[in-house]
Amino acid sequence: MIDVTVENFEAEVIAASMQVPVLVDFWAPWCGPCKTLGPVLEKLEVAYAGRFKLVKIDSDQEQQIAAMFGIRSIPTCVLLMNGQPVDGFMGALPEGQVRAFLDKHLPSAEEFEAQEDAAEAEQVLAAGDVDGALERLQQAVLTDPANDAARFDYIKLLLQHGREDDAKVAFAPVIAKAGADRRLGALKTWFDAIDFVATGADLAGLEAQIATNKRDFAARFDRARCLLAQQHWTQAMDELLEILMRDKTWNEEAARKTYIAILELIEPPAVKVAEGQIPPQDPVVATYRRRLSSVVLS
Repeated sequence: MIDVTVENFEAEVIAASMQVPVLVDFWAPWCGPCKTLGPVLEKLEVAYAGRFKLVKIDSDQEQQIAAMFGIRSIPTCVLLMNGQPVDGFMGALPEGQVRAFLDKHLPSAEEFEAQEDAAEAEQVLAAGDVDGALERLQQAVLTDPANDAARFDYIKLLLQHGREDDAKVAFAPVIAKAGADRRLGALKTWFDAIDFVATGADLAGLEAQIATNKRDFAARFDRARCLLAQQHWTQAMDELLEILMRDKTWNEEAARKTYIAILELIEPPAVKVAEGQIPPQDPVVATYRRRLSSVVLS
């Protein structure tokens, strides 16, 4: 629990809510119901183990903040997420009702643990510890099997490091969703390319066919799949662009769909930013998105 003033409001409430939900308790020392609610909130902050952050604002001392939130009576609690108020309640609610309020907005304990594991995986991977990242991502998936974001990152990292059998096992529970989920669909495209290469695809032979006939789209598409399987992302997209520049709709738009799948695979993890700000974009991804738009819209 943190006491917030005008001086630390931006850091302790707005900025903090970009990372974790922040529950703001507006109170005053003379308020009897506030003294009843306060211990309940502090108990729940401990019980929820990091799933939300509790801050207290003395509405008498910090009238400017209270006015900003339109506080008319105390105690009043306001929940902020991503810098914005999303819900609140008034009065000294009993613990059960406060729990119900929190559970409506916060991730479950399992979801939160999985999110923590995924966040740790990103950190250890940045430090070069691939095995450590895989271990944490695997734990995230085991803890919360419905966390498709963690599963995507886990499977992607397995494939990047040649652990195709493990990746297929991890992909099996969600393969039926690949047709409706863009990122899972991108993984399936990658798996299909790997399986295609395993059938004995001859990259040199395909290049010879293309040299003979630049409009051999089937050979170009197969070459792109070989390059995709080998993680030569930009070369694969360059080959697919050659098809799109000549025939945008060839083979039910197979080239465009595969190109978009590759963009999904090389897109870096999303960066959480303040409301209204534009997240930074990977320059390679940005360049190839522009090239696709230029060709498709021409």
